[in-house]
Amino acid sequence: MSTTTVDVTSRRVPRMGGFSLTLLRIELFRMLRNRRTIVFTLILPAALLLTVGNQAGWDDRVGSGNVAAYLIISMALYGAALTAAATGSMVAVERALGWSRQLRLTPLHPVAYIMTKAIVALCMGGLAIAAVNVVGLLQGKGEMPVGVRVGAAFVTLVCMLTFAALGVFIGYLVPSENAMQILGPGLALLSFLGGVFWPLDQFAEVVRQVAYWTPMYGVAEVARAPLTHDLPWFAVVNAIAWFGIFVAGAAWRMSKDTARV
Repeated sequence: MSTTTVDVTSRRVPRMGGFSLTLLRIELFRMLRNRRTIVFTLILPAALLLTVGNQAGWDDRVGSGNVAAYLIISMALYGAALTAAATGSMVAVERALGWSRQLRLTPLHPVAYIMTKAIVALCMGGLAIAAVNVVGLLQGKGEMPVGVRVGAAFVTLVCMLTFAALGVFIGYLVPSENAMQILGPGLALLSFLGGVFWPLDQFAEVVRQVAYWTPMYGVAEVARAPLTHDLPWFAVVNAIAWFGIFVAGAAWRMSKDTARV
């Protein structure tokens, strides 16, 4: 009987770290089949926009548009943040089911895995942003130039990667059944403090001072900048700093999890 010897040293890492369109398609379809994700993506942000609608002051001018446009961008950011966090937090479920361990047995590089999660989060976040903007257009009250609407949507899509990283961080930090129980109320509180639901100038000074340090404040200011034409430097620092913190936290917890066999 002859045996075949395999030269392990001759194996090569696949291109792009093993990034696979098949895996990307599986991840995306899995998110679209999740009812909770659909609620977060399509229903909740649009419902919130309708809830705060039809109020006095919606026609007041804000930058290149009005208050209604300001709230449309804010609700789109909230919906995208929720969706991105939910997408990222799915790693908790994958760990519980053993899917993460199976992936570690493949040539898939951690960077390619994170890239897959980021693309899925971008796709789902884009749906949330589109849903809110469609509802805003149907209301017919959000006045802003097309270029501003497109620019704000694009910036919002980029900003929500911060919360995708937060979702991955929490997903590696807590059990699967607790991830969204923490992220849902937590993001609502951060949105309230960060001036997403109401402008910060309507709050007391002490609340505003706290808001400047919250993760939602910086990204909200950046997302609304195409409309308001106002972007404080400390808001940019806030957005970059929190993105770095969440990415570092997610990478740290992922490295600890990968070390376990």
